[in-house]
Amino acid sequence: MTRVVIPWPDKRLRTAAAPVAEITQDIRKTWDDMVAVMEAMPGVGLGATQLGVMLQLAVVDASEARGQVVRMANPEVLYASGKMNVHDEASPNLPGVHARVSRPRAVTVRFLNADGAVEQRDFVGLWATSVQHQIDHLAGRMYFDRLSRVKRDMLLKKAAKVGGRA
Repeated sequence: MTRVVIPWPDKRLRTAAAPVAEITQDIRKTWDDMVAVMEAMPGVGLGATQLGVMLQLAVVDASEARGQVVRMANPEVLYASGKMNVHDEASPNLPGVHARVSRPRAVTVRFLNADGAVEQRDFVGLWATSVQHQIDHLAGRMYFDRLSRVKRDMLLKKAAKVGGRA
């Protein structure tokens, strides 16, 4: 089954996803679909809610060579560094626009991995940005929610002109 990203302002993008009880074959298939969509964009991460799947599932691959995908269920930030990084962020749900967003440079995240085990992992740089971006999606937040009201309004107006919506 080919999945597609849902367009902004679909209400599912503003809805928190449900936790995953266990890693099943259906969950693994959803992760595989998410990786395929992420690679086709191409992007460095994807949250299941971006595809209209209302489960706390995310995939991230910020490696330069690719092929180092981290599959996460129920990701939760346990620790965030005080040092911030600014990255240009975008979303396939709102194509044609992007913004510079400040987030903690490093995070420690706990999640269920592909084997169904609880894993705790440190992410730094673009990896940390992408993980936090996906966790926001799973909580019903978009990257532009981290902008000032003026910048957010400008971005959404530009998106409406570019894509005919917003």
